[in-house]
Amino acid sequence: MSKTKIAIFSVSAGAGHVRAAQALAAAAERYYPDAQVVHMDVMELVPRLFRKVYIESYMRVVEDAPALWGYLYDRADHERPDSPGNQLWRLVERLNTKKLDSALAQLDPDHVICTHFMPAQLFSRKVRKGRFTKPVWVTVTDFDVHALWLYDHISGYFAANDEVAWRIARRGIPASTVHATGIPIMPVFGERRDRAACAAEFGLDPKKRTLLMMSGGAGVGGIETLAAELMKIDGDFQVIALAGRNAGLLAELQKVADANPGRLFPMGYTNVIERLMTASDIAVTKPGGLTTSECLAVGLPMIVVSPIPGQEERNSDYLLENGAAVKASDPDALIYRVRMLMDDPARMDALSANALRLGRADSAKRALDVVLGDGA
Repeated sequence: MSKTKIAIFSVSAGAGHVRAAQALAAAAERYYPDAQVVHMDVMELVPRLFRKVYIESYMRVVEDAPALWGYLYDRADHERPDSPGNQLWRLVERLNTKKLDSALAQLDPDHVICTHFMPAQLFSRKVRKGRFTKPVWVTVTDFDVHALWLYDHISGYFAANDEVAWRIARRGIPASTVHATGIPIMPVFGERRDRAACAAEFGLDPKKRTLLMMSGGAGVGGIETLAAELMKIDGDFQVIALAGRNAGLLAELQKVADANPGRLFPMGYTNVIERLMTASDIAVTKPGGLTTSECLAVGLPMIVVSPIPGQEERNSDYLLENGAAVKASDPDALIYRVRMLMDDPARMDALSANALRLGRADSAKRALDVVLGDGA
């Protein structure tokens, strides 16, 4: 018998959408070995100029003009789908994604899963026009609902939690097609690991309080400044600072580490973040949907910093409302929050318990169970 083919389409505008797709592929390999899974980044199918404009414009606005991004985010959520601006942009997307048709013809998938709203929109139109007849599924990668994700002719949606699923249905999507599976994360986050072994792997002292500072896959965020401020706090603790793929940021962090031997441990990109989280007591992070979902799955409390207006602010609200995180609005607030938690183990334990309660380590499997007919 031929294997069931699943094509997963992401967009590399930020790291989260790609990581969600990778998580689904990893879960399929582990739990559904009879399925054939192909992950494709839509940005690999578009002209170089469109890819540069699409990705770089997003990153530049988010990093240099976050207030503008927040305005655009809210405006897009309330703009009519048939507005002239929306119609023009969708035409631009279609003209620049023509290679998608040839990729689909070659793949001939039995199911399509989209982890970004661009392919969701493209496939919605293909289904409506009768150009694609197989089921199309969409997984929303934030603790929020936004109009950019919601389209007709989608077989099913995967939401972060029950509230997000309910809100999606309130916007006109049939409730029977919306599944509160959680945001897809790698299956390894559901495995139990030994803290001491994980700490030793990175030269850390497992007995010391450990902070994990994460900047995201693209190294967005001034964590070199925050790390330097943390080094001014008295106390027997250590800090892991991740720079992602940002070599310049890693170099700046190393300067801070050289001035504080044995206290700051800079690292670049890692594919074993679950082991670093196991060795840590607190995560200092921007509240991206994937990163926060990973922290929740392992019960790691968070201090959220610099949320992007829009989706990250909504993610932050969710974490704060449910007692899994505290928020620091500036370096002084971060120092205060770190000292507060270090001096209050009961508060840290409560944050950890709340995080673990919210976590969905099996989220990717749960989505695949629905796609392949083994889940409700």
